[in-house]
Amino acid sequence: MSVMLTKFESKSNRVKGLAFHPTQPLLAASLHNGSVQLWNYRMGVLVDRFEEHEGPVRAVAIHPSRPLLVTGGDDYKIKVWDLRPQNRKCLFTLHGHLDYVRTVQFHHEMPWIISCSDDQTIRIWNSTSRNCIAILTGHSHYVMSALFHPKEDLVVSSSMDQTVRVWDISGLRKNTPNSAPGTFDTFDNFSTVKYVLEGHDRGVNYAVFHPTLPLIISAADDRQIKLWRMSELKAWEVDACRGHFNNVSSAVFHPKHELIVSCGEDKTVRVWDLAKRSAVQTFRREHDRFWVLAAHPELNLFAAGHDNGLIVFKLERERPAFGLHGDTVYYVRDKYVRSYDINTGSDIGLLSVRKFGSPYVPPRTLSFNPAERAVLLTISSDNGLYELTNLPKDISGELKDSSLDGKRGAGQSAIFVARNRFAVLNKTTQLIEVCDLTGSVVKSIKPPVQTNEIFYGGTASLILSSNTSVVLYDIQQQKTIAELNTPPVKYIVWSQDASQVALLSKHTITIANKTFTQNTLIHETIRIKSGAWDDAGVFVYSTLNHVKYCLPQGDHGVICTLDNPVYLTRVKGKTVHCLDRSARPRTITIDPTEYRFKLALIRNNYDEVLYLIRTSNLLGQSIIAYLQQKGFPEARIYIFPPQVSLILMSYQIALHFVEDKNTRFDLAIECGNLDVALETAKAIDRPECWSRLAQQALKQGNHKIVEKAYQQTKNFDRLSFLYLATGSTDKLAKMQKIAEARGDPMSRFHNALYAGDVSSRIAVLREVGLHPLAYLTAKTNGLEEVASEILETAGLNEADVDDVPDFGRANLGPPPVITQTTNLVWPTIPGGESFFDRALANGNLETGVEPHVNGDVGTATAALDDWAKDEEEQDLVADEDGWDLDAGGDARADEAEATEEIEEEAEELGAGASPGVDETEVWVRNSPFAGDHVSAGSFETAMQLLNRQFGVVNFTLLKPLFVSIFRSSHTYLSPLASLPPLQLHLRRDPSESSLSRVLPVAVQTLRQLRAELAEGFRAVSLAKLPEAQTTFRSVLQSLLFVAISSDDEAKEWRTTVTTAREYLLGVSIELERRRAAQEEPDNIKRGLELAAYFTHCQLQPPHMQLALRSAMQVFTKAGNAGTAAKFARKLLDLNPDPKVVSLARQRIAAGDRNPRDAVEIAYDEFTEFELCAATYTPIYKGSPSVRCPYTDAAFLPEFKGTLDPLTRLTEIGAVASGLPAPR
Repeated sequence: MSVMLTKFESKSNRVKGLAFHPTQPLLAASLHNGSVQLWNYRMGVLVDRFEEHEGPVRAVAIHPSRPLLVTGGDDYKIKVWDLRPQNRKCLFTLHGHLDYVRTVQFHHEMPWIISCSDDQTIRIWNSTSRNCIAILTGHSHYVMSALFHPKEDLVVSSSMDQTVRVWDISGLRKNTPNSAPGTFDTFDNFSTVKYVLEGHDRGVNYAVFHPTLPLIISAADDRQIKLWRMSELKAWEVDACRGHFNNVSSAVFHPKHELIVSCGEDKTVRVWDLAKRSAVQTFRREHDRFWVLAAHPELNLFAAGHDNGLIVFKLERERPAFGLHGDTVYYVRDKYVRSYDINTGSDIGLLSVRKFGSPYVPPRTLSFNPAERAVLLTISSDNGLYELTNLPKDISGELKDSSLDGKRGAGQSAIFVARNRFAVLNKTTQLIEVCDLTGSVVKSIKPPVQTNEIFYGGTASLILSSNTSVVLYDIQQQKTIAELNTPPVKYIVWSQDASQVALLSKHTITIANKTFTQNTLIHETIRIKSGAWDDAGVFVYSTLNHVKYCLPQGDHGVICTLDNPVYLTRVKGKTVHCLDRSARPRTITIDPTEYRFKLALIRNNYDEVLYLIRTSNLLGQSIIAYLQQKGFPEARIYIFPPQVSLILMSYQIALHFVEDKNTRFDLAIECGNLDVALETAKAIDRPECWSRLAQQALKQGNHKIVEKAYQQTKNFDRLSFLYLATGSTDKLAKMQKIAEARGDPMSRFHNALYAGDVSSRIAVLREVGLHPLAYLTAKTNGLEEVASEILETAGLNEADVDDVPDFGRANLGPPPVITQTTNLVWPTIPGGESFFDRALANGNLETGVEPHVNGDVGTATAALDDWAKDEEEQDLVADEDGWDLDAGGDARADEAEATEEIEEEAEELGAGASPGVDETEVWVRNSPFAGDHVSAGSFETAMQLLNRQFGVVNFTLLKPLFVSIFRSSHTYLSPLASLPPLQLHLRRDPSESSLSRVLPVAVQTLRQLRAELAEGFRAVSLAKLPEAQTTFRSVLQSLLFVAISSDDEAKEWRTTVTTAREYLLGVSIELERRRAAQEEPDNIKRGLELAAYFTHCQLQPPHMQLALRSAMQVFTKAGNAGTAAKFARKLLDLNPDPKVVSLARQRIAAGDRNPRDAVEIAYDEFTEFELCAATYTPIYKGSPSVRCPYTDAAFLPEFKGTLDPLTRLTEIGAVASGLPAPR
């Protein structure tokens, strides 16, 4: 039998109990340390942990239909838990057993729980009343297991008294026993011992019923698995399975096949033929004894618990062998070749292959030859076999068996390569044999790479899959056509026109053209199962959990969720045809709108885009994210930078088809569409929406909408200040009345202050008892009579306030209104209408714009540029509407007025006047440094420079620096309150007048970064290593934006980069050593190596002393006195303090006495080496390595093309030009 397929493995304390969830991919494991783990074995994640037991937990079970979990442990307790995600807790505890609880189980129908214990009893509990309803006594030693029959009212138990007992509990269903305390003597009336099975020579560890047959298997310490048969009157031993060479811990029936699976303390899991009682397969582990075994009730899954964790495995592959020709799927189910017509749904059997290979192993692959109507099957049993058989033309009567006229041979992989040729791979000899239809070898080929699989690569061509690449190989010329570096490819799928091919690996998909000259890589975190091409050229594939799509250039997304994995065969329109794990044809209805929309956008097929917007309910958030990510090409809003305009245009397009109110509101706020935002805010009517609307409207100067939003949220203070800013004196007076009605004296005072109403201010101060302030207010505003009245009310006279200084006449009044803006809002420049605006407004496409359907990239780009030019001209004409000109009068009057205004404007500007070049554009032209481009706001060119010069690919970490540098390069001046502020650009040399030498202010300088580097040194000295790591990484990020003006500065820059790199590497190594010492205390060797490597970083003498002292101390504790003495000698060369000198000499003396090392490590101080900044291992001189294009850090070759883990910015091994010449 084939090697078991491990699907999931976890490391933990010894596992004593296991239980599968019947419908969800969950596995409960009880551990010897007292914990119960709940795993999602499909995703490989720990879902939850239950830790209320004291001591080992030996028993665990999950209810077959309800979200309940039961556990039993060495604390004599049985606990029932709620498994619902939000309520995972212990519901109740059952007390009664007097010793360790060995197994627990839920009844499949009744609310019963059965448990057994070392107290020699079996108890049945009612989980509803939470009482013990039966105690089964009779065993004379520990009861090791007790389980219900899956259908009948029977219980089977096993015990260390060397017996297996079958109990009849039918009386328990019919009667309700007395559950009062102290009445246990009546319990046995409802259960009787039906059979006592004796035959084992030692204690029996486990016994279980067959799910459908009257059979029992038992596993015992006599190293045997015994099979028992029952009848109505008796039970007897049928046979025994012998082969384990230590105690057998557990054995279970296969739920679907006639197999027995067992495990034992001999560190093996064994599979037995139920009919022959002979061993079929053995699966061994090196160091772990197996203690428990569980079978999934529905799926081909088993779980085994051992000393150091658990494994979930299968006995055979569940992917059915199938091939597709036209609209017919040829596949294998239950060892029969069948055909399924996609159009009619006809599913008929064609051929029997029951005698092909092992009866327990299904065929692995199927290749169909339509010309000869033949199938070529392979199977993994017997070290790999293939069989070539012609399908019968007339199907009548019993199906013929392939063994009658089939041609068989040895080979692990076989496929048709032409009408009358097929190729067979022998992995052992690494030979590919091309055969004719009689099986005769026509040609033998030695593949150019170590080949694991062969696939069809076109007529007379093969695709060879190795561990690291796939090779397109020409059989006739016997040469390699192309090669792609990929993970091991398991399956390939050709498109219908054979122009593209999908190469499927375990976690990746590579989409390539037929010559492998173009390719796209997609990565998935969970296993990829299958795939098929749809009619539009989109690759649809399935994972364990989802059906997904992949566009030709690499964009991918989710189409729908799956309950169980399926294997796709064909995609037609909205229907996905597939096979399930039982090899039964299924269809899944999908909504292809999302990927059709994206494909149309990529191909500039605007007719299709418009049609989808109008007729489909697109998933708003995913489409919006896609538009924002890709920057839709119609974005031309010239008042914003390009990158901002792309995002805004994406939001505006999304507004056309999003119907959800909350999503529409978010989009409208993002793109500044206040009309839509106001409309949706009214519909939603939530305070947080009105607040966001007020903020956005305030940014745009639309104070009317701000006023509306403040009124809805009853934000009276801000409303009053808004009226002050807009000069609305009459509304301020109304706010005073509202504040008085609300009884809010502070609001009344503010409104009176804004309106310049002195009497109202005095009245408020008097009402709240602030007579001194009221008096001073009246006095300073010349209201002598009111001031006297206030003194009289307070019981004072003029003489009592002689010591109050005279503040003079107050000149505080309401600010003068320069421009009346009560009924005006700030003007905005309207953007040009997009293709979608025009099309949706007119109901059809304009004749002047012709969309490009499926055009190539170059043509589409040129056409878009022409379209953008036309759009720009339209914008210039449309801008006149933004001035709110009088719309009255006839057309001629409008035209005349417009002409006059244009002429007046021309006279003011003067003949030939035109705006000058923007200074930020000058900065970009004059400087090759990324920092200057960031200062100019040209983020895109800055990122291009960083990528070209230093290989930077991850810009997320640099975003705060981009924003900070841009803000620091500009300042704003407000000359008048009624005018918008002026933006001033800060120059590096304010006296420079030549535009060719104008540069922005230097925000990041070497002097600043040296100071920051000193902070990192200080953190290292104080052992604040995480802070030091952050500081050195920050220095390296900031150095990217330093502008160099001389060769000396360039040398200093490179020295600073090298210093920061060495310290960052050293600190990272020391942090890794401390982590390993804490989390992996047994891995002493790794800790010693890291301590030694830390001393090879180029540090300053004080810090090198710390590294050497640390290494000396670590090596001394580990008993490596010889190496510790070597570090001590290096330490003495640095002239440390006398105390350190004394300690170092002691270590040298100890090393001289005992020069041997107790722990051997991979460290050779006499051979020159560099440290890999990813693995922290040495790269010796002459060994291959790759480098970071920015810091020049060394890495092992396998890290080429990955992100530098040291700086987290650059691509390792990327080609870069380096620091540009000084300016």
